[in-house]
Amino acid sequence: MFRLALIIGIYSYSIFSIGLLGILSKNLVNIFTIAFLLFLILYFKSDILSFFKSIRRLCVIKNNLFLFLLILLITQILVNSIGVLGPEIAFDSLWYHLSLPKVYLELEKVTYIPGGLLYYSAMPKFIEMIYVGALSLGSEVLAKGIHFFLGLAVLLAIYKISRKFYSHTYALLACIIFYSSLVVGWESITAFVDLGRTFFEIMAFWAMLNFFKTKSSVWVLMSGIMLGFAIAAKLLAIGSLVIMITFLFFICYKQKISFKKSVIYFCLFILSCLFILLPWFIFAFRSTGNPIFPIFTSLLPLAPNLNLYPHEIVKSCILLFMASADPISPIFLITVPLIPFAFRKFSSYEKMFLVYSVLSLCIWYITPHLGGGRFILPYLPVISLLQLAILRPFEKNMYSKVIVMLVVFLAVISIGYRFFANVKYVPYVFGFQTKDYFLSKNLNFSFGDFYDTDGYFKKNIKKTDKILIFGTHNLYYVDFPFIHETWVKKGDEFNYVLVQNASLNPRFFFWKKIYENKTSNVILYSLGGKKWHY
Repeated sequence: MFRLALIIGIYSYSIFSIGLLGILSKNLVNIFTIAFLLFLILYFKSDILSFFKSIRRLCVIKNNLFLFLLILLITQILVNSIGVLGPEIAFDSLWYHLSLPKVYLELEKVTYIPGGLLYYSAMPKFIEMIYVGALSLGSEVLAKGIHFFLGLAVLLAIYKISRKFYSHTYALLACIIFYSSLVVGWESITAFVDLGRTFFEIMAFWAMLNFFKTKSSVWVLMSGIMLGFAIAAKLLAIGSLVIMITFLFFICYKQKISFKKSVIYFCLFILSCLFILLPWFIFAFRSTGNPIFPIFTSLLPLAPNLNLYPHEIVKSCILLFMASADPISPIFLITVPLIPFAFRKFSSYEKMFLVYSVLSLCIWYITPHLGGGRFILPYLPVISLLQLAILRPFEKNMYSKVIVMLVVFLAVISIGYRFFANVKYVPYVFGFQTKDYFLSKNLNFSFGDFYDTDGYFKKNIKKTDKILIFGTHNLYYVDFPFIHETWVKKGDEFNYVLVQNASLNPRFFFWKKIYENKTSNVILYSLGGKKWHY
């Protein structure tokens, strides 16, 4: 798993490097990506064969509960895969997760996009670099598939960590607890980055567990690299530094490591993490003068939540698990009353699960976020492991059976909910709907999504034309040469003006309306095809 994580990192930073050099052509990206995939298959050939043999062995385990949980998990994966195969309609993906890689490919370089729309272009974009390869080779469906795969990689990591301490059945139960959270199901069918961050966060934690066991500095280095990748996937993960540094302190204290060695370990961890992030921070600083742009600017004026009244913290945590905008499993809250009774039987590792979970909730609460379960998602794998620690002392008790039944019940509910949420993709996936029809019915044009619903732009706009766009927020499906109002500058040339959900700029009042689409709320203006300079 660690080899896979490192190789993914090498690929992402390779694309980033090619982009910085200004040679990000589709041909080069395709050759590099295909070569990378071939290497991946050959390098992991024995691991892949071993994995399928392991699955076959698991399928013959004579444990009814285990087999039932395995069927539940496979069903959940299959249900999620339906949504993966459909076109992207998620807001953030169409705004910047996919739009930026597409723009980079068109410009053949990775660059900062000025203005008030694509300001995230200065932030670390570890996962988006992988999407560059996906879009170059295929489409947004391939990018969604990568995010889906990263979710499965999280499952595998949970299972492997669980098996170090628990039975096959309990390990699978942890996977079910994590994967049946509705936020995981929703994220699995999008080209977001949260499951990528989640994968590297659990790998960083796993490496720290290995350090606790072996005292080898290699695992401190590995944990720092993994967390660096996680922060490069989403800058908010920088809060996880507090968690991992606390863990490192705990391990050094528990293992009675000398002060001198402890300082070396701390330096190794922090420097390895910062080394991974440094290229992105330099890129942002050179582009904007702020290494963590747009944080601490008017574009993203985030501030920590310092409302530390106990009743507010408790209330927020309850709402997180019971009424999130992106729902997560309530089982995490239901098992809390059992913790005081189970704690005295916790092993040292299980205490680490608990400390990590508590710290993650603290970081989630303090860290600026916009609400929704996806902001706690990266910590759910370890919180899922904590559920096993809570259940283990009650393994032959009624409480354990009740909790397992609740987990199964919630998993079934999740499968049903996600199936009905993904039903809209079925006609497209099986060829009964065209992509044009599907997107015309499912995109939110009033929120600024764009799509050429009737093919007008494809038929009438040439590669030599350029359109100045006003109002459109999500540009991923724009398939013609364009400039957006947020980054247009004096002297830029264009011969059409497109307006969506906005009024025509007065400077173009004498331009003639030549096209209007009531479905997408798009109006196109022209000056008889003449070129115009801004």
